Amino acid sequence: MLTRRTFLSAVSAGSMLGAGAGRVGAQQAADAPDRKRMAVVTTEWRYHSHAWHMAERFLHGYPIAGRWHRPPIDVVSVYVDQFPENDLSRQRSEEFGFPIFPTIAEALRVGGDELAVDAVLIIGEHGNYHRNEYGQTQYPRYEFFKAVTDVFRQDGRPVPVFNDKHLSWRWDWAREMVDISRELDFPFLAGSSLPVTWRMPSIDLPYGAEVEEMLCVAMGGVDSYDFHALETIQCMAERRRGGETGVAAVQGLRGEAVWDAMHGGDWASGGWDPRLFEACLSRSHTLAQPDTFSHRYPTPEQIQAWVKDPVAYRIEYRDGTRATMLLMNGLVGDFTFAARLKGQPDPLSTLFHLPPNPNVVYSAALMSQAEETFLTGQTPYPIERTLLTTGLVESCVRSLGEGSQRAETPHLDVSYQVSPASTFAQS
Repeated sequence: MLTRRTFLSAVSAGSMLGAGAGRVGAQQAADAPDRKRMAVVTTEWRYHSHAWHMAERFLHGYPIAGRWHRPPIDVVSVYVDQFPENDLSRQRSEEFGFPIFPTIAEALRVGGDELAVDAVLIIGEHGNYHRNEYGQTQYPRYEFFKAVTDVFRQDGRPVPVFNDKHLSWRWDWAREMVDISRELDFPFLAGSSLPVTWRMPSIDLPYGAEVEEMLCVAMGGVDSYDFHALETIQCMAERRRGGETGVAAVQGLRGEAVWDAMHGGDWASGGWDPRLFEACLSRSHTLAQPDTFSHRYPTPEQIQAWVKDPVAYRIEYRDGTRATMLLMNGLVGDFTFAARLKGQPDPLSTLFHLPPNPNVVYSAALMSQAEETFLTGQTPYPIERTLLTTGLVESCVRSLGEGSQRAETPHLDVSYQVSPASTFAQS
């Protein structure tokens, strides 16, 4: 892997495409009065990385509502932390005319003496970073954010910021990031594609509904896709009666403990409502099947045979609402949600639909929310959603790593209200 220092020392001034000028090449003219200027701060930029998913939406546009939308925003500077062999940042720099800078401060100032951008896109996902004893990858999102906000302080002007996925692997750092955004008074949006992707059926949790229990059945790994699944739950949970009140306790389960919970048959017995589990599997488009069989509901024995490493997070909200997140690789390859509402005989359920590679238009749906924040100065949903899901990831992986003990979470007393308006993609 090339280091950032090695790459930058090897690149000539000419190939940096006029760092001080902030030239935008194939993009729209940077001097257009109605166009914004954006800096990208990312861990790496390669095929299928989040920079490829997200930053490139601002280079060549994305499809939305049956048309190809080109944001009135120009990428005028980039900071890249690592350069793998399949790096794309240099190719994109040449193609679209933005310079790559050796520091975040220089990227935000576009080689000049003061802040010279109107928005910052922080992407701290992928790359070669340390994993701690709980399996958390220590991506430098906090460090990136602090470097960005140091420029805001020094230059006396903040601009809107979008942070990809959870805020940090550490709760206190995540809390500090939100506090800094409040102190400096700039729009701060974060999170994943799951809350804003398409749903099948295209429904939301009824605003103000009384929710008793929720379930998400998902795929993927701990400290990565668990965040997506928790955001799937939280974007629904926050709409319940009284709004969000925070989380009182969590418990992480793995392996045989998950099967014991499943056989428990209800929350009081350490498990979950089997009707919610059935509703989720009935919404899945990727439900596993035995060879040569058509679409059949799996038996408990088949589920246990197919899922080699099940993970469950049990979440107790401060208002008494309960939720379970299940990672069941081998059973499903998508994200489904179900909830039991008070007074309703059947669960509410839906599939959070993620269109396939390489188009991945769910990242376009997310970047449309970032674009709205950059252009209007207003976030479409509160940063507290991502703050809470950030804390849930940390607390749940720690519970897993500490013998699956139930852990009280007084620090997750995150309260907030959302608008009744839905923010997910709809046709």
